[in-house]
Amino acid sequence: MTTAILLTGGTGTLGRLLLPHLREAGRPVRVLTRRRPAEQAPGVEYALGDLATNDNVERAVDGAATIVHCAGSAKGDDVKAANLLQAAVRAGAEHVVYISVVGADRVPVRSAMDRMAFGYFAAKRAAEVLVAESGIPWTTLRASQFHELTLTTVRQLARMPVVPVPAGVRFQPVDGAEVAARLAELALGEPAGLVPDLAGPRAYGFDELVRSYLRAAGRRRPVVRMPMGGGAYRAIREGANLAPDRAVGRRTWEEFLQANV
Repeated sequence: MTTAILLTGGTGTLGRLLLPHLREAGRPVRVLTRRRPAEQAPGVEYALGDLATNDNVERAVDGAATIVHCAGSAKGDDVKAANLLQAAVRAGAEHVVYISVVGADRVPVRSAMDRMAFGYFAAKRAAEVLVAESGIPWTTLRASQFHELTLTTVRQLARMPVVPVPAGVRFQPVDGAEVAARLAELALGEPAGLVPDLAGPRAYGFDELVRSYLRAAGRRRPVVRMPMGGGAYRAIREGANLAPDRAVGRRTWEEFLQANV
């Protein structure tokens, strides 16, 4: 067994931030990607494969002692995790590191309405269970929503003439670079199971996030708070997606907006 690290999602939001940390550690790094990126990091091996279809996953996993699984999406995380872990078990991997979301174990996703709006939490929780029950030593970090992804969401909403936001919902955005630094530390360490959450310095109403983006972008839009139904929505209104006792992130949403809008 080599000491190579396999990184899934290495061309995504978090993976791009994590990759330099892993390279600086001096360990061989392989990135599993569906398409070879136009700009490739020097000294990094790129393995073409698809976790959703299980295409070439075994080949990518072969020889990797540590697997850092960052290939997330709005749905299907459980399928991707299952395919990856099956290959990892056969390859004899020694450590799987998984990035999940704060509240994965506290947001109930039962109805069709829940799945449509908040199915991400259920998929993350299902993947957590698969990681923990794989038989491979593991580490899971739950992080709150990244500044980068929050910006993408509010920017898309702000294209509409009237911006609808779920009433009473709060988020505690954290800087992706801070999550990447913590994830690298965990990947280079010993398996630790479920580690303490990582969340941003403060929580904001969703309407606050949208309004602050509009101000930063110099745009005017009416923002309308819309009530929703379902158990997942109720749980999030009660703060199931927040970690006030783990507000350890340093970069604020306002600082991020100032630098990126």
